Amino acid sequence: MSKFSEDQKKIALLLLSEPKTDEELNKQLNIPYDRLSVELKEMLRLGVMQKEGYPTKYRLRQDIINELQKRKKIAEDDSFRIKIKAIIELKAVEETLLKKHLTKITDSLGKQKSFTIYGLTVADIIEEGDMYSSFIDLTLTVRDFAALVAFLFYYGPTSVEVLKPSKIEFSQSEFQDGLVYLADVFQRYANFTMKNLNREELDKFLLILLFNRFF
Repeated sequence: MSKFSEDQKKIALLLLSEPKTDEELNKQLNIPYDRLSVELKEMLRLGVMQKEGYPTKYRLRQDIINELQKRKKIAEDDSFRIKIKAIIELKAVEETLLKKHLTKITDSLGKQKSFTIYGLTVADIIEEGDMYSSFIDLTLTVRDFAALVAFLFYYGPTSVEVLKPSKIEFSQSEFQDGLVYLADVFQRYANFTMKNLNREELDKFLLILLFNRFF
């Protein structure tokens, strides 16, 4: 649903229970009629709903209704407050190897008690030259700051969008736990790097990191 505008999300939620006319939507949402008309036309263009009967009513596609109801049920039992949408991209030299990695990651995500998965889609595998690639598109909530750090480090998403909240406060202890976890991860990574790179390679590596971070 993140591709929808805020008005379109409100329209979709009203249509969950039953089809409605544009007049009913206008009254219940208090959206100016001209703006409502534009949003309805766009939702029809996207193929997420259809028109039926007389007077004309708008109905959400059944699979979208099912998905929204599933997410609503998940949200009722979900106490995690940080909700994100992420893309995890993967590549491999063999298609079977890529499929194995995709399965391993999706299974791992589903087993994490510090995550609540709202939606997860695995894209079709495509061949690009001598490589095979795919990506995982998922929406999830994370328990706290430390869980967010763990997700970013261990799953390496190429993009992350914060869906909610618009503002957030961490207690000192929660923020401290997250920073300690992050410092530990970096220290392990630094130790591994020191053992596996010579001095010249390490200097080049650090220069790249610093340049990409600050310039």
